[in-house]
Amino acid sequence: MDILQITSALLVLAALFGSVNYLVLRLPAAIGILIVALLASLGLMGLDRLVPGLGIEDTIRAGVLEIEFSDALLEGMLGLLLFAGALHVNLEALRREALPILLMATLGVGLSTVVVGIGFSWVTGVPLMVALVFGALISPTDPVAVLGVLRAARLKKSLETKIAGESLFNDGVGYVVFLVLAGLAFPAAGAHGDASLADAALLFLQEALGGILLGAVLGWLAFRLMRRIDDYALEVLITLALVSGGYSLSLALHVSAPLMAVVAGLLIGDVGMARGMSEETRKYVDAFWKLIDEILNAVLFLLIGIEVFAVAFTMDTLAAGAAAILLALVARLVAVAVPVLVLRPFRDFSAGVIPIMTWGGLKGGISVALVLSLPDSAWTPLLLAAAYMVVVFSILVQGLTVAPLARHVGREPDLI
Repeated sequence: MDILQITSALLVLAALFGSVNYLVLRLPAAIGILIVALLASLGLMGLDRLVPGLGIEDTIRAGVLEIEFSDALLEGMLGLLLFAGALHVNLEALRREALPILLMATLGVGLSTVVVGIGFSWVTGVPLMVALVFGALISPTDPVAVLGVLRAARLKKSLETKIAGESLFNDGVGYVVFLVLAGLAFPAAGAHGDASLADAALLFLQEALGGILLGAVLGWLAFRLMRRIDDYALEVLITLALVSGGYSLSLALHVSAPLMAVVAGLLIGDVGMARGMSEETRKYVDAFWKLIDEILNAVLFLLIGIEVFAVAFTMDTLAAGAAAILLALVARLVAVAVPVLVLRPFRDFSAGVIPIMTWGGLKGGISVALVLSLPDSAWTPLLLAAAYMVVVFSILVQGLTVAPLARHVGREPDLI
């Protein structure tokens, strides 16, 4: 199939499964589409087992592999989704919580990577460096999953902002950590495979700081241009060009494209909306990016659901996946609790912060895309199955229960 046929098929299925969810399940849209896609996929796989001659599973698997989930998300949808998410996050709230968010997005991701990596290596026998790569790709919370699920869960706005803000930045940092560790673990496949630890640290700084700086510069230039224009259609086009062009430029310059999209989105959403747009333009820009966010979220969760055809489930991979789910939860608890304990002498914390942020730290499509981007090796099928199980558990179980948990632990935290 060509790109047009694949895109058409995905949109048709997303609309169909979304309609089934709306009419029957009535769950949050993203979760509902994922559930319907999973049930449909598992049903077809079951039918293929009952009537082997049909060859349904092999045919659909070939089509799923043709989609190239990793490229579709990391080089296509991710920039748009991150920008849309950042555009609607309150920058002033992020400024007030800058230090906790910084610690969770850096120290927290590092600790989580180590906890998952060491634990996964011990449980499965995977080489430590490869297990650390798995820890890096499974540690960041996915802002796409977090924002979509939390918005539908109708949590208090300030709590949603805190969780979403952290997820936006630890996603970008985790992606950079993944690139560095993957280059060290798979030297034959990475451009930085022969790098020393010093080179890896330099690469990390280049990717992270470069992405932040590029996002700020491009966002500021777009803002200055939009201030001189009063044409909502053209200004919407400018924001779209900012994301797509900036993302491609980031990849060419070898800086973090996700961090570029986040910073540019925060700047346009705060300064650009307030000082660079008329009321009419703000309405159209806001509506346009909300629509982009909803459509791409639907397609992304559909992709996660049908990606089950690409996963090889055996007793070993199922056991590894179950262990990975527990490790991911423990690592997330460490990633939240340590920054809270470090900052506790200097500021107050509410009792609900740690459980809500631990359980609300959802994994999503980025983890699946990253594991699919790894080169073929003896460990890749195991890593894919484990990552997929963590993501599905996170979205379905944690995503559906985070709002009741928030209500159960008490009022919203005043500070994080």
